[in-house]
Amino acid sequence: MAHFKELIVWQKSINLVTEIYRITEKFPSNEIYGLTSQLRRASVSVPSNIAEGNTRRSKADYIQFLRIARGSCSEIETQIIISKNLGFIDNTIFETLSFNIIEISKMINGLINSLKDSNPTT
Repeated sequence: MAHFKELIVWQKSINLVTEIYRITEKFPSNEIYGLTSQLRRASVSVPSNIAEGNTRRSKADYIQFLRIARGSCSEIETQIIISKNLGFIDNTIFETLSFNIIEISKMINGLINSLKDSNPTT
């Protein structure tokens, strides 16, 4: 099994975290404990859970951590919709983030499916 740093989904997730941090720097200061914090924590959760699951000894644990990462993607997607509705991000940034989140979610789904389909003795 590949080390988590070699996984493209992990690399894309790290890039998403970096982008979320850059974007939320421009959010209103009164959102520091609101959407800014929520978006940052949810985005950090994605690569963190991919990494932690990858280092677990059982396939079932790995899949569970991947499901948590996928759930964090849904959180981010919801929070950027709210951010767009409040005027914190423009449509271009929203579309880019949405595309990236959907891509990462699909990759996580693919990884889950490949783990489920793989030989249980390996």
